[in-house]
Amino acid sequence: MTYINNLGDVGQGDVAMAGGKGVGLGGLVQAGLPVPPGFVLNTAAYADFVEANRLQAGIRELDSLSPLASPQDYEDASNRIRALFAGGTMPAAIATELGAAYRLIGDGDAAVAVRSSATAEDLPSASFAGQQETYLNVVGAEALAAAVTDCWASLWTARAMAYRAREGIGPDAVRLAVVVQRMVEADAAGVMFTANPANGRRDQILISAAWGLGESVVSGTVTTDDVVVEAGSGRVLSRRTADKEVMTVVADHGTREQPVPAGRRRQPVLDDQAAAELAGYGTRIADHFGAPQDIEWARAGGEFFLLQSRPITALPEPAADAPDTWPVPYPKGLYFRASIVEQLPDPLSPLFADLIDGSVSRSLRALMAGAIGKNVIGEDDVGLPTINGYAYYYYRTSAMLRVTAMSLAAMRALIRGTAHMGVAGWREYSHPRYERVIKDWSAKPLGGLSGEELLEGVQTLLDAGTVYYTAVQSIIPVAATSEISFRAYYDKLVRRNGDAPAQTFLLGYDSEPIRAEKSLYDLAAWVRGVPGLAPAILNAPTPALVESQRTGVPPAAMDQALWGLWRPRFQDHLGRYGHAVYNLDFVCPVPADDPSPLLETVKFYLRGQGTDPHERQRLLAARREEETGRTAARLGPRRRAAFLRLLRWAQNAAPIREDALADVGLAWPLLRRMLLELGQRLVGSTVIAEPGDVFWLRHRELRSAVEFGLAAPGAPAAVAITGADRPVRAAAIEERRMLWRGQAKASAPQLLPESRWMERAFGSMMPAASQQQPGDVIKGTGASSGRVSAPARVLRGPEDFATMVPGDVLVARITTPAWTSLFAMASAVVTDVGGPLSHSSIVAREYGIPAVLGTGVATQRLTSGQRIRVDGDAGTVTIERGPRPADGGSA
Repeated sequence: MTYINNLGDVGQGDVAMAGGKGVGLGGLVQAGLPVPPGFVLNTAAYADFVEANRLQAGIRELDSLSPLASPQDYEDASNRIRALFAGGTMPAAIATELGAAYRLIGDGDAAVAVRSSATAEDLPSASFAGQQETYLNVVGAEALAAAVTDCWASLWTARAMAYRAREGIGPDAVRLAVVVQRMVEADAAGVMFTANPANGRRDQILISAAWGLGESVVSGTVTTDDVVVEAGSGRVLSRRTADKEVMTVVADHGTREQPVPAGRRRQPVLDDQAAAELAGYGTRIADHFGAPQDIEWARAGGEFFLLQSRPITALPEPAADAPDTWPVPYPKGLYFRASIVEQLPDPLSPLFADLIDGSVSRSLRALMAGAIGKNVIGEDDVGLPTINGYAYYYYRTSAMLRVTAMSLAAMRALIRGTAHMGVAGWREYSHPRYERVIKDWSAKPLGGLSGEELLEGVQTLLDAGTVYYTAVQSIIPVAATSEISFRAYYDKLVRRNGDAPAQTFLLGYDSEPIRAEKSLYDLAAWVRGVPGLAPAILNAPTPALVESQRTGVPPAAMDQALWGLWRPRFQDHLGRYGHAVYNLDFVCPVPADDPSPLLETVKFYLRGQGTDPHERQRLLAARREEETGRTAARLGPRRRAAFLRLLRWAQNAAPIREDALADVGLAWPLLRRMLLELGQRLVGSTVIAEPGDVFWLRHRELRSAVEFGLAAPGAPAAVAITGADRPVRAAAIEERRMLWRGQAKASAPQLLPESRWMERAFGSMMPAASQQQPGDVIKGTGASSGRVSAPARVLRGPEDFATMVPGDVLVARITTPAWTSLFAMASAVVTDVGGPLSHSSIVAREYGIPAVLGTGVATQRLTSGQRIRVDGDAGTVTIERGPRPADGGSA
């Protein structure tokens, strides 16, 4: 039996024999990089040791703990398994080969490093870093054999066993190899990431360095110097030199820690030249393995040695630095993140930014011209420019003054429904016109349209949607005024101690988001009635169901007959409600494109979670009518008439507002299909790499491609186009995405330019509170009463919906009607943007859960899993520290 393999003979396919660390080192040797000489004692040695000492049955029995077992249970099991190894005897054949290999690298008395190399370690999917042991400065064959046995036993440390249990890896699926290398008595050491883990940038290399051996860096016992180097050029981009108090050094046996000499504590471990040299090795390693790497390195006598290389796991997508200044493009104007901008919480994609600016400007000028006169707003007076990618409503200062002076005329137009304003304008003009535009373009087969026609359709549909949204904005003041008027009258002139709050009279009505929720609940109820269908859907991974919905091919967990029943029913739901937007930017899929969140909601109901929305609505309506009758009965004729008149006004307006908002995205499924059709054609012409890249083009670039015939059906590959009209390659698209991710980390000011007078004049009108909120209490607007203590779940968009756990507090920048399905799982709602009359507040009140809206900073300050207390009465969110409150949760 051969138990020894030279490092240079270990290839990428040898994980089962040499473990992840052995494979990584083998790759470094084959790439010609400086690696200390050594060998691998392969997994066959581990297997034969376990068999010879009859350990497997005991291991299997002790390593059968649940992932939820206590840390002490894991410690007890680990100690017992490691005692089995300590009592074992190394077979003579293994000891003989190990001793011979050791003598070849050091005449039998060399100091070596002995490192564990597990078969489920240093993999792209899970690193298992630090789960097994390393022994340094091992001298002599007897000490080496003991260190090897200790390495084998370290496969069963408590932390390794718990890690594998969480990952679903059983005891029979793992083995351990051992890497033995000549010891490098390093004067400096550390780790190097060939991509920056802080921002995901693949063009930046992060080096952490300390004096002495690298174990202090890996274990985290020393503060390191951190140097960021530009990949390729070797230019140092930034450095942080730490006060390094301790270092790990070689001792007589093993290692020890000692103080860093005073003169070296604040001295950089690597100068710029050394950092560039090391980064050059990092670039070679990443190129060799074809993926970003996490590398351990050491330096001795001015030479670098590479001790380990493994793939970086969980590397974020590359992101630029978050912006910290907010320069305005036009100085003589005011900038607001309100109105339509509330539906644009993230930085805009380039194509949407280019198209929406002019579209909003045209729709707003047309509406205002019809309502208060053609000369009030000029062509350059309003717009929707972006600052650091974020959309802002822009008003030239003079135009803002003219509009303010005409506010009474605008109010009269609103009440009369002039220029498709107000409820009547929405019902009789805006909504029918929007539907007609969509119907006309839906009748045209996309494959037969030219590039020019597709681009025309995109602009026409976006303009129709913008006009519709502008008209919907005129409904919001009606709804707000009606509810505020009713609440004021009721609270001041009607309500007595012990009476129901005003919101009781406004709940239990149907609206489009509530109808969509009931549709999903009814779909789940129907599924339970079809034999075999519920388990088939629950067992099918959601991505597989989404793909099957798109292709028509049933997933593996479902037969054709069940699929034939399910697919049309779910498709019918998507046809009615799949246009609800999570975000107005058309780069974001709507449920019709990606129904993953809706499928998760169906599964939620199939598991018996949530409440029946029909019954909830019935109870709310019954209480509303009971309270209305009781209150009206005790009022005199005049107060009763005023009470009922204001009540009916508020009751009629609120559901209409939700209905109107829910249909803003009616054109979005068709609009996105048109853009993706253009994208598919541009892929065929080699202008972009994939259809979705079309969203990251500038409008002029897309227009140029269309004009050059590159978006025509069957167009040839792009030829030499120069100047601004050249094809956009993958690097430019990725650079824009990287910039967007950096911008998304910022918290955009509500008002620009930032000044005290702007805050005093307009701050109270903004849908978000101040971003300057230090401390553990975040203030917002209480929009639904109640108090809850529960974990936060910060959701950036539908891509995060699957992480929502029933009972979590839903924390988001905004919620639109498309988010309604999550309210069934949430114990409370917290948003950055919104107020007491926003969608979030209305739905939260329907569900009877607390809501604090318009905090401005919740998604920046809170993290998922963090326990918070939401007080919907006080309008506060408190970050809880220390022990849980005595009430144990909800209040």
